[in-house]
Amino acid sequence: MRWIEVQSPGLFTTVQDLGRPGYGSIGVSASGAADATALRLANLLVGNAPGAAGLEMTLQGGRFAFPAGAVIALGGADFESEVEGRVVAPWTTCEVRPGEVLTCGRTRSGARCYLAVRGGIRVPLVLGSASTHVLSGLGGVEGRTLRRGDRLEIGEEPPAPPRTRLQVPAPLGREVFRVTEGPQADRFRAESAAAFYGTRYRVTSDANRMGLRLAGAVLEMTDARELISEGVALGGIQVPAGGQPVILFVEQQTTGGYCKIANVIAADLPALGQLKPGDEIRFQRVDLREARELLYIQERWINAPTTLL
Repeated sequence: MRWIEVQSPGLFTTVQDLGRPGYGSIGVSASGAADATALRLANLLVGNAPGAAGLEMTLQGGRFAFPAGAVIALGGADFESEVEGRVVAPWTTCEVRPGEVLTCGRTRSGARCYLAVRGGIRVPLVLGSASTHVLSGLGGVEGRTLRRGDRLEIGEEPPAPPRTRLQVPAPLGREVFRVTEGPQADRFRAESAAAFYGTRYRVTSDANRMGLRLAGAVLEMTDARELISEGVALGGIQVPAGGQPVILFVEQQTTGGYCKIANVIAADLPALGQLKPGDEIRFQRVDLREARELLYIQERWINAPTTLL
């Protein structure tokens, strides 16, 4: 049996795959990797299936020992990582020899770095997924962030060979997030709608996997009454009583009564996972047809074999 020993867990490190969609009716949001694109590409580098479970590190990485060795890849943000003094750059594979330790530092860019291990990380599945949902204590390792001393079993070697590196044509982060009109967009004053699309918002320190609270222009409604609670979607931008928008994220509640002015398109959802406190963003409105086309283009790029070397 091969495993990973957690010598230091980092700031907020969890086991994640692509989540457990389809359980919103029982109050369980999908969870999964905050930057699903980064996890998928890191898995492809080591020959795993795109949805294999890996580690998601946030802002500050950890130290992980490999007693029996492994082939690994890091994706997403650059966490200034090394194995026994050998630099491990994002989007490259690395052979970790038996007994060696991977050390991941603080982020140089973006918020989250993903560690993919050839064979994936094997933990008990909950509702068909290995993903950790911290708020409800589901999945991963006892439904929590990793701790010093945890041991993570590595799965069986996949049939596909590992690759060497990945050509990423542009950073996976974004400053402009494309959105479609929300279901209650008509309840906001015209000047507030103009401010929402015409000004920048700052990501506050009160941002996590449940939602990203923003600070900027206050959004006012023509009718301030709350709605009867209804289902909410990943990427929905709701506006509480204070008028500051909140982007619902991978561990969002499944129902809510606040008005939604817009919804981040599916193609831009992974980039939300790379936002950190202090980042400034703005919103651009697109229609549903364009949103579908952008997702199609993104999926073609992720699955294109020419990106892997």
